[in-house]
Amino acid sequence: MLNTTQLQQKIDQAIEVMERRFFERSELIRLLILGIMSGENALLVGPPGTAKSQLARSISKLFGSEHWFDYLLTRFTTPDEIFGPVSLQQLKQDQYVRKTAGYLPSAQFAFLDEIFKANSAILNSLLSILHERIYFNGREKEEVPLLFLVAASNELPDEEEQLTALYDRFLIRYEVGYLQHASSYEKMFDPPAKEIPVVFSLYDVKDVQSASKKVAISEGLIYFLYSLKKDLEEKEFVISDRRWNKIVHVWKTSAVLNGRDYVSIWDTVFTPHMLWEVPEDLPVLRELFEKRFTEQVKAELEAELPLRRYHQIAQRWLEKESELHAFQFKKEIGHKMGAQRTEEYRSMLEECRLELEETGRDLRNRLLGWQQREKDMNAYIYEKNRLIHQVDKYTVKYVHLRVEGERILQMIQGVYRTVFDREIAGTEYDYTL
Repeated sequence: MLNTTQLQQKIDQAIEVMERRFFERSELIRLLILGIMSGENALLVGPPGTAKSQLARSISKLFGSEHWFDYLLTRFTTPDEIFGPVSLQQLKQDQYVRKTAGYLPSAQFAFLDEIFKANSAILNSLLSILHERIYFNGREKEEVPLLFLVAASNELPDEEEQLTALYDRFLIRYEVGYLQHASSYEKMFDPPAKEIPVVFSLYDVKDVQSASKKVAISEGLIYFLYSLKKDLEEKEFVISDRRWNKIVHVWKTSAVLNGRDYVSIWDTVFTPHMLWEVPEDLPVLRELFEKRFTEQVKAELEAELPLRRYHQIAQRWLEKESELHAFQFKKEIGHKMGAQRTEEYRSMLEECRLELEETGRDLRNRLLGWQQREKDMNAYIYEKNRLIHQVDKYTVKYVHLRVEGERILQMIQGVYRTVFDREIAGTEYDYTL
């Protein structure tokens, strides 16, 4: 049975262990852990010497697996080197069977460097291993124990059908560059002496994957996915239905890791790394995603801070502000109006007064509560998804929501002041914070 608290402690420990050894790789470390738990393959793209293979090996050590396979592919690499030699004993019996022990078909974790340089004989077998976790050994169809495969390449494949099919097998894609900060170079020359500890068990992976099948996804998030899909298509980015299905599977895995039986918008934060075809597309894809993400966060927070309803109320009375102010002025100077018209305006004024007072006080109190939350916003977001590494990026979104709420409160106070020539009692607010 899955113990979420214990699993989260293991995740925290694993991230700490990896970040001590690999600098400026915080997001990638979290993404690889999520990939392993969801059983999705990862592709690292970047120049030589960026620790791609070292990072892949180290991640596997966290799981204590001895069934590890690692190989540098070239166009001269033969299937024997990857899948094992042909059994001579079986060959004498007219059976073409490979001895796969110690090779890729028997591995639980694997790293294939320069994967797109593999020849067609290797590629054909890789396709079924990566997608269905099946290896066709002669006439037999064997299930492989592969949990996670990381591949690396200095360059992306050409428009060749087999390579395109192989490329599509990697849901998670990440561009790895050289270190940028001086502090990273200082630490790089003094790495930890201790071996990487075994943090997870293989049962953790199986338990997470089993639990993820029971995770629910709401209609709101399905619409979020559909809206994002349409946004991408408008920019001529086409994502296959199979890929979208795998993306939702990763969301469900994230939900399990965060102790939920339903998908939250916070489980989607790594989605841009599952969408791009070339790294240059990532900024555009991230922008499209962030727009929809912010809208969804805002919609989910309507119960706590219903900005849409507040804005509708403020806008409604703002449109009637001049009319109501004119009536108040005419009433003061003794201007004669019909009894029916006068009663209509008095009724409207009372409705305006009550609604603006009630809304203004409610909004003010919610904003004060929001300010208190902002004092510990990092912990609040971390609770939503403990794999998030740039928490400040998301705290800003909450600040923007508060600022929007403050603008609406000012609008409500302004309309009330214009119409009734006084302030709303109980809506005092310090806008300088």
